[in-house]
Amino acid sequence: MMKQLTLLILTALVMASCSDVLEEKPQSIAAEVFYKTPAEVEAGLNAIYVPIRRGSTLGALYECQHEIYTEYLYGRGSHAPLNDYTGLDQTNVTRVGDMWAAFYESIRNANIVIERAPLATAIAPAQLDIYLAEARCMRALNYFYLVRNWDGVPIRDEKNMDARELARNTREQVYNFIVADLQWAETRLPDKPRQGGTPSKWSAKAMLADVYMNLHQYDKARDLTGEIITSNKFSLVNVAVADDFEKVFGADISSSTEEIFYLKYARVPSGQGFSYPQYCHYPNSGYFPPGGFYTFYSDSEANPFVKNWDKNDLRYKFNWYPQTFGLGSTTILLKKFVDKQAVTAGGNDYPMYRYADILLFYAECVAQAGAAPTADAMEKLNMVRRRAYGKNPQTADATVDFKLADYSGKQAFIDLVVHERGYENCGESKRWLDLKRLGIAEEIVQAGKGKTMTQRHLLWPIPVIETNYNKAIDPVKDQNPGY
Repeated sequence: MMKQLTLLILTALVMASCSDVLEEKPQSIAAEVFYKTPAEVEAGLNAIYVPIRRGSTLGALYECQHEIYTEYLYGRGSHAPLNDYTGLDQTNVTRVGDMWAAFYESIRNANIVIERAPLATAIAPAQLDIYLAEARCMRALNYFYLVRNWDGVPIRDEKNMDARELARNTREQVYNFIVADLQWAETRLPDKPRQGGTPSKWSAKAMLADVYMNLHQYDKARDLTGEIITSNKFSLVNVAVADDFEKVFGADISSSTEEIFYLKYARVPSGQGFSYPQYCHYPNSGYFPPGGFYTFYSDSEANPFVKNWDKNDLRYKFNWYPQTFGLGSTTILLKKFVDKQAVTAGGNDYPMYRYADILLFYAECVAQAGAAPTADAMEKLNMVRRRAYGKNPQTADATVDFKLADYSGKQAFIDLVVHERGYENCGESKRWLDLKRLGIAEEIVQAGKGKTMTQRHLLWPIPVIETNYNKAIDPVKDQNPGY
């Protein structure tokens, strides 16, 4: 009920203040009269999340794209061309173009808050800073998605958001913009979020750490993730059997001690559900009653990543289930996001940053920033591993713990962390970005699927919806390689 209440409040605030205009045409808001009270600003803040929560973006199709790119999943139907690793066909070019538009729509909504909230007459300065910090944090997150998938993109902020002609900024400029927003936000966001699904200062620190990792500034990422860990505000959810992972990913879970920043969904009201489970499941499997597209699948014997996964690891049983549909008896489907009570869409939340991510970020960053891994870094890795085997994360266990002596070399330890993170984050659309950041995507895909990847597959094309109206971007000369 609490999750549903949160979504009801969010929807009511958006609709009460600006009806459908804010969701569909944010540029047409009468901004000069809109923001006067906290309720009005919060409605504007809530509108930032609308575009990226859609099924065409982070509500489903973004995850589908990224998961099929990994070495452990294969796409079906219109997603099958993603398995070729030669770039995108026209159907998928259109899909990612819609994602580009949604990220920029969310940025536009953030820019409106950043520009107009300071003009409000009934908001205390301290509260205003918190509102602006949320808007800047979410703006940075959108640009982080853009730069990792398209490289350099036009920076639209509150000062130039009405400008039509904007050239692509460089990758470095976009990252500098992201860092500035997140640094500003992390010092002003509250310890606890405004409401479920909005960022706290800990969310901003997690995002900034991820950004620093992508910039290979591992010492800064180590320090930020260390702050989150030593705050003692988060902990791994204990599990004893595989189904206990429902306490982390389940549709009826409002929150948990592991949640740092999640996009929140609920079965009701209509339009607030998580569409991703529908793409994961087979019709009549029992895991998603509205049906399923089984957009992607794996093979428990033919796929090395899955075949070599220790079957005593509870995550394996939780993540996969067998399902035959003409591709052989060893076909398996992803089971991480299940909602057996769903009517239209799922009640599961999308875990963008959880405590397990932070522990694994920290472990890698300690090694990346130093000459060798430390006992502390290995302990953080082992905490996640113990939980995976139903053990107490806080208590050493020789039956499952990795030994530092076996992975004392810097690269050997980093490889171990990255591999374990593949198991931990399976299905969460995080693996592909890890492989790209580390420069090992081609190697891993070749080893896992026997496919030779072209360089054009590493980036998405600047969409026609941008180049058609933004003449500062030449559709040929300024396009990403291969498109």
